[in-house]
Amino acid sequence: MSDPTPVSAPEAVDPRIVRFIGRHHVLTLATVSATGTPYCANLFYAYLPERNRFVFTTDTTTRHGSEMAACAQVAASVVLETRTVGLVQGLQIEGLAERPEGDLLQEARNAYLRRFPYAAVADLTLWTLAPTLLKLTDNKLGFGKKLIWHG
Repeated sequence: MSDPTPVSAPEAVDPRIVRFIGRHHVLTLATVSATGTPYCANLFYAYLPERNRFVFTTDTTTRHGSEMAACAQVAASVVLETRTVGLVQGLQIEGLAERPEGDLLQEARNAYLRRFPYAAVADLTLWTLAPTLLKLTDNKLGFGKKLIWHG
């Protein structure tokens, strides 16, 4: 009997990407309807760096909530708004959106409420976005320089 092929640990996310994520608080989430119509929504987020998960809240009755429930594959972006070309930074994300459960649900709730304490009065319907791709364009590193992480 042969030994199973070892599974390698996922590549760590570049700390420059993690720092960029931590300096921002709104992501634009893209979903798609059953008929293929794309849709975008802007959402406040928290980030769990040890799990590489974005946490956000939206009700399942919203358009993007119902579309995520039907199709977990989503895209998102986080961007620094600037007119100065040398400062342009933007993160593109591909991944899977899901409703957290168990320990992840509590961890996600705690992280979201630490970042947005006023949300404690709301009935939160939490979601996580588990990235499969993170691509940071960072002109501070050189024009068009990209840092890419694959999950």
